[in-house]
Amino acid sequence: MYGNGGGMGWMWFIWPIMILVIVLVVVLLVRGSGGGTNRGSGSAPPPGPVTGRTRAQEILDERYARGELTDEEYQDRLRQLRGDSDR
Repeated sequence: MYGNGGGMGWMWFIWPIMILVIVLVVVLLVRGSGGGTNRGSGSAPPPGPVTGRTRAQEILDERYARGELTDEEYQDRLRQLRGDSDR
């Protein structure tokens, strides 16, 4: 029926290639739809002030929130950061 018996032997090479192509297509579809891992999540925020505040002001706010600075110290350092020199 298949001549010398080699009619289906080539399928052993084609099936693994077809499976790899299908897996690759599925991976690309998942990543393209946003379902892949986001390597940027959990890392440092993007550079530059996002909310208009500098990193120095964020640190100052954090220290004030932890109680490391008094109200007067906080206001004084905040004025210094903003460049106000009406002291």
